[in-house]
Amino acid sequence: MSAPMSPPVLETRAVTRDYETGGFPRPRKTIRALKGVDLQVRRGRTLAVVGESGCGKSTLARIITLIDAPSSGEVLIDGQPVDLRAGLSREMRRKVRIVFQNPYGSLNPRQKIGDVLEEPLLLSTSLSAPERREKALAMLARVGLKPEHANRYPHMFSGGQRQRVAIARALMVNPDLLVLDEPVSALDLSVQAQILNLLQDLQEEFGLTYVFISHDLSVVRHVADEVMVMRLGEVVEYRSRDEIFAAPEHPYTRTLFAATPKIDLERIRARLAAKASRARGA
Repeated sequence: MSAPMSPPVLETRAVTRDYETGGFPRPRKTIRALKGVDLQVRRGRTLAVVGESGCGKSTLARIITLIDAPSSGEVLIDGQPVDLRAGLSREMRRKVRIVFQNPYGSLNPRQKIGDVLEEPLLLSTSLSAPERREKALAMLARVGLKPEHANRYPHMFSGGQRQRVAIARALMVNPDLLVLDEPVSALDLSVQAQILNLLQDLQEEFGLTYVFISHDLSVVRHVADEVMVMRLGEVVEYRSRDEIFAAPEHPYTRTLFAATPKIDLERIRARLAAKASRARGA
């Protein structure tokens, strides 16, 4: 007899989110940013959420990271319903962390990096100061930084290094779920590859579950297990990565994929070779 399957790390059921706009002298109006979103992510898996700007990706991220409450519907973490209005336990808050698009904007410019990493431990654990510092230095090393970096400020780092710091901070309290909101879109291509490889290594090492929000389909194809396509607050397609890239079913998904620039390396090499040949002949 097989063991019962564990609950998903993250599940949402018919989640909606409404915003009020207008006001005197204009009439008030309700905008529905999310329209009944259902999703499940199991441990160690990566769900990529894609769509154009304004489709509801970031609104969904704020709800599943327990920053905002849904207007209706239900969010479950490890099978437990979450109710922000009733307050969250310290344990529940530790289960979910987020890494933002802009690492510089998410770090306090007046805090040294060591203090940035220790802060979640100070708020969420009873560890002593030496224990907090030891864990911070260990996490710095795990994301590819050096112990001396703990005494530096955010402006002293490159964009890729700052994103490594942001990832390290998110992992300090051993979360189950990491929400990655466009985590590499502000980085150079070579640095993007380094950060994506780091995220995959960390996922394997710690058994992390990712919700990866992105508009870059080439990145999504690299990292995702499942892909959820959103349009105007609705989920229009939700399947495995291989299925959705092989044969997108919804017209919007096909349009989205068709609009994505494709890099043809052979054509680029041929063009560069022809340019070099012309230069030699001149």
